[in-house]
Amino acid sequence: MRAIVLFLAASFLMAAASDEQQIRDAEKAWASAVVAKDFAALDRMLTPDLIYAHSTGAIDDKTKYLEKMRGGKQVYAAIDQNSITVRMHGDAAVAHSQIQMRGHNDDGPFNDRLMAMHFWVKSNGKWLLAAHQTTKLK
Repeated sequence: MRAIVLFLAASFLMAAASDEQQIRDAEKAWASAVVAKDFAALDRMLTPDLIYAHSTGAIDDKTKYLEKMRGGKQVYAAIDQNSITVRMHGDAAVAHSQIQMRGHNDDGPFNDRLMAMHFWVKSNGKWLLAAHQTTKLK
């Protein structure tokens, strides 16, 4: 009986580590897709009801966010992730990172040092980004 309990505990810990690594990989995939303007990849990784809150205070849904990018109103030249902290909550996860975002939008060029918070949900075995929030750092 003890061996079964230990096996189940080890399996649980391995699954949790695997989910955490999947979130870390998803964070990197998100940044890469944004910079590459890979709209098909972004469409697959964003929930239909995405809340995307920019550091400017503007809030977009999935459609508006992708339209801004497709139309060249929001262009990201680089997203450098300096640190990522992940907290798992079952089939949901919160990822917090410090990032440097460079690009341009309707207001002109930007080169922002930001704190980013992402909320990921697991749907049909796949991690999807449900919410994005950035805050400018000094």
